[in-house]
Amino acid sequence: MMPDDWLDPAFSGLVASGAEQWSLSTLPAIRARVHSTFKPEHHVRCEVCWIPGADAEHLRLCLYRPKGLAPDAKLPAILSIHGGGFVLGKPEMADDLLADLADELGALIVAVDYRLAPEHPFPAPLDDCYSALAWLFENSQDLGLDSWRVAIMGHSAGGALAAALAIMVRDKGRFSLAGQALMYPMLDHRTGSAQSPYPSRKTATFSWLPEPNQFCWQCLRGGYALDDDRVGLFSPALQPDLCNLPPTFIAVGAQDLFLEEDVDFAMRLSRAGVALELHVYPGAPHMFDQVPGRIADQSTCDIVRALKVFLRK
Repeated sequence: MMPDDWLDPAFSGLVASGAEQWSLSTLPAIRARVHSTFKPEHHVRCEVCWIPGADAEHLRLCLYRPKGLAPDAKLPAILSIHGGGFVLGKPEMADDLLADLADELGALIVAVDYRLAPEHPFPAPLDDCYSALAWLFENSQDLGLDSWRVAIMGHSAGGALAAALAIMVRDKGRFSLAGQALMYPMLDHRTGSAQSPYPSRKTATFSWLPEPNQFCWQCLRGGYALDDDRVGLFSPALQPDLCNLPPTFIAVGAQDLFLEEDVDFAMRLSRAGVALELHVYPGAPHMFDQVPGRIADQSTCDIVRALKVFLRK
């Protein structure tokens, strides 16, 4: 059977036409088109604050506070990292999701507006995520947080940054994470190239294609040479040591370009002794949770339940 035969009909609107070419010259128009679909900043449900970031940059955070809790309650927290292939996106793209999730979990959610490639290649986006997480821990008392109940969450490229952030947190040893939730994470820079270790993926008609995937990884890479011990922070699939990472939730669609890299990463986590929950949703392509319906509802239930376990709710 052809790959199209396995795609759930509910996701026909996510099938890519292949007409859009990703390049440095087309990226501004792609950004403008995608960003025009987000809520305008004056309509969002979050509180915006600015903090000192890496490289003397100021870093914008969007804070989602749960409703209806006692003023003296100690809250759990989640650092949320948006997707967009490292080259586009901002917290507003998931505004309603994050606001509703904060209420559902009774947690403070902090979404980080990290710098984008190619203007800011590796490690700038990851450094911004670490700065946001450090701010959250260092200000936990003022924010009313329980610093033992802090998790991280990311979608797609945000999942890659979350996975790399968990590795960085482990290696630096300053903080402890309660868990990480990775939604269809973008983990391996080789996927979609001739060097891909996953040659059986035949998803070239679906919502995220090999060509833009390679373009985005090249934007993130910049001048990085892939020849030092940071390679697992750039491309988490290449991290040799996955021991002592926090409990991990991974979800991916069976028709996602990232299926094999995500399942492989999950199995390596399990072999390293990391508590793992893995979901593969049948017939679902990349970004499946953006289409209302049975699979999106199920994935929402799954991730909420996993986050409640992480945060001991």
